[in-house]
Amino acid sequence: MTCLRVAYPLLALVFSASSLSFTASASDLDLSVSKALPKLEQLYLHLHQHPELSYQEKATSQRMAQELKQLGFEVTANFGGYGVVGIVKNGKGPVVMIRADIDGLPIIEQTGKEYASTVTTLNADNSTVGIMHGCGHDIHMTSLIGTAQQLMLHKADWQGTLMMVAQPAEEVGGGAKAMLKQGLFSQFPTPDSIIGLHVSASIPAGKVGTVSGYALANVDSVDITIKGKGGHGAYPHVTIDPVVLAARIVLALQTIVSREVSPLEPNVVTVGAIHGGSKHNIISDEVKLQLTLRSYNPKVREQQIAAIKRITTGIAISAGLPDDLMPVVYVHDDETIPSTYNDPTLAAKVKASIEAELGSDNVLVAPPVMAGEDFGLYGLTAEKRPITLFWLGGVEPSQYQASVESGDTLPSLHSSQFAPDYSLTIRTGVRAMTKSAMDLFNQPAQ
Repeated sequence: MTCLRVAYPLLALVFSASSLSFTASASDLDLSVSKALPKLEQLYLHLHQHPELSYQEKATSQRMAQELKQLGFEVTANFGGYGVVGIVKNGKGPVVMIRADIDGLPIIEQTGKEYASTVTTLNADNSTVGIMHGCGHDIHMTSLIGTAQQLMLHKADWQGTLMMVAQPAEEVGGGAKAMLKQGLFSQFPTPDSIIGLHVSASIPAGKVGTVSGYALANVDSVDITIKGKGGHGAYPHVTIDPVVLAARIVLALQTIVSREVSPLEPNVVTVGAIHGGSKHNIISDEVKLQLTLRSYNPKVREQQIAAIKRITTGIAISAGLPDDLMPVVYVHDDETIPSTYNDPTLAAKVKASIEAELGSDNVLVAPPVMAGEDFGLYGLTAEKRPITLFWLGGVEPSQYQASVESGDTLPSLHSSQFAPDYSLTIRTGVRAMTKSAMDLFNQPAQ
């Protein structure tokens, strides 16, 4: 059950390609986006105040489908869960796919904004949790609709097939898998290029960060169950203490990064949780660890997992545990997310387009990060289509400058205090994405 409280009434605004009373050419893109911005801002506020968790994005999906239908797209809803696919065929030419994610996070918003989300729900433990677009997916969706609107207004300036994808369940790594499994590239035109954006909590609004090559990491969730022989805390010599084994394993796992994987290959092994024991003077029979693994190179990911299995087994053997009490290492394959590799050629084209639209001073070279994004899956299908994702600055410029001068840390993505400068961010995102798509249409795939 969801308990919903809204700060103020929201208008149910729906865009149509004919709703703007002017005709613009590609060179008028900035003016065109500026005129569309008030309604885009209201769409953003609606999405921000009505977030839904992964696999529960029913109303959000319906709204995205409605917006695309009003713009003239042929829309397929409920694809791969609550995914939405919008297609417009505008003559012969390449197929360009633009993707945005739509799910929110279980976070109680603490931004203090007038428009802050007050949506709550009950989790599996029957506890009340908040829901917030703490990763900027509301910005992504609004930019998607704004881009769709601009491309429809400027249909005379491009030819080809435009494919707009609103993807659910990104935060749990399931949405892209589900849409691809249902036949995203077989039931619809197979894209020649796939582009996306992600709001950044470390780049000022009005600027964009581009990355060539690896941009985001492989992500794996791993559970380790460490077994032992429990007993009284006063008689440790007649037990095999799994807490001590867990301590040895936690420390030994850090040698994977420092001593096993090449220092030229970025990777992370983090033990995020450890659970075991019940009382001061009881040696338990079991301890559980929860890990997150990060890397870029798929071979490094395999090396990490193999090393974890070897190290945990070796320590257990050294402690004298029998075969039936060996540690159990479980990799959550359903939550595995591959790294996002931005095709260098496509990334260069998109970078050039954004520089032409925003000016080179507003386009930064961003470093790769160890966060994960299931966007990378779209480039790993049998078709091997090129993908690229760029970072859209979201920090209010004066706040960013104050942070630089003071050294204070800005609220990160997934923070309860993350509040992007939504107006400037949306305007920049729509301009950058529209120009990128338009140029790709006018540069047919070889």
